[in-house]
Amino acid sequence: MTATGFIVMLLGAVSAAFWRMWGLIKDAGGKGEEAQRSLAAHKVHAAETFATKAGMQEQTAQLLRAIEGVGNRIDGLHERLDRAFERTPARRTS
Repeated sequence: MTATGFIVMLLGAVSAAFWRMWGLIKDAGGKGEEAQRSLAAHKVHAAETFATKAGMQEQTAQLLRAIEGVGNRIDGLHERLDRAFERTPARRTS
């Protein structure tokens, strides 16, 4: 094999490797762009489907009203217990 043949073979191998890598890079770029589009679509879906700020504020207000109601019932129970003990006459000891 001559030096020219070796150089041609070497250049052919390098160019084949370059074109293979170029194809892989283009494929990866296409997959990345598709992933970006998919992520953008998911973000839109999540924004449309899941909780909004106004919805969260409404739920928080409902929870706070429910907790306040429980607190009022506990206060009422406390007052009834106080009245029950006030009415109890003192026991006489003989």
